[in-house]
Amino acid sequence: MKRFAPTLILLLIGSAAALAQSPDAAKSNGAAIAASSSIPAAPAITADTKPLELARAALIAQGGDKFKNLKSMLLIGSADLYAPNSASSIPGKFSIVTAGDKVRIEIDARPVFNFKQVYDGRQSYSSMPGVEMPPPSKFGLAVLTKYDQPGYTVSALPDKKKLRGFRIVDSEGNTTDFYIDPATARVMQYLTPYNGYTFGTENSKFREVDGVLIPLNFSQRLEMQQGAFFAEYKVKDVKLNQPIGDDVFTMQ
Repeated sequence: MKRFAPTLILLLIGSAAALAQSPDAAKSNGAAIAASSSIPAAPAITADTKPLELARAALIAQGGDKFKNLKSMLLIGSADLYAPNSASSIPGKFSIVTAGDKVRIEIDARPVFNFKQVYDGRQSYSSMPGVEMPPPSKFGLAVLTKYDQPGYTVSALPDKKKLRGFRIVDSEGNTTDFYIDPATARVMQYLTPYNGYTFGTENSKFREVDGVLIPLNFSQRLEMQQGAFFAEYKVKDVKLNQPIGDDVFTMQ
């Protein structure tokens, strides 16, 4: 069961930890998940919409400036973990705390599995030695906030069923492929290659919290030699822009 650790941690970083990247000030919010409709409608998407316009629409649907300016985020929820070739899941709980480029993730599926990993903005700590965490600002949803900055390129991808696709690559070659719903511009899937593997995330349910789109239900898959790892996550509680002390990201 310890094989789950690299998979779960890398995937979680690409999906949720990337939501809080900017140190800009924003108001505190201690409320749990609450429905909202303050996100403006994204520009209409057609068959002729260019990749840069798709990226811009996706950022707007994610919350625009409120998404870019998130100061911190806490996600708490449940997880169902599947080993390769297994039809039964191992239930557990997870929590993710982010502040800027700092991340703390805990997954508790005791007695089978218990894991903690911390990234303090420069280096990482893992309760399992040898498990490295990629810088969360270089992958996943975080790169949406940088698509129009120098060093980033946006290119077209073939559509996937009814989803429109585009790719964002930074100056170091870090790549994230996005697939969005043309009706809403919401990111439904994204793929991130890292260390020779491709990590995939698929979102199935969202809710707006203080003008930011939060994925409540999402699943993730990783293909490896021994088979496909699979995990399903359900977010139960969200807190945005609360003060978080540096001790939360202590290397232990």
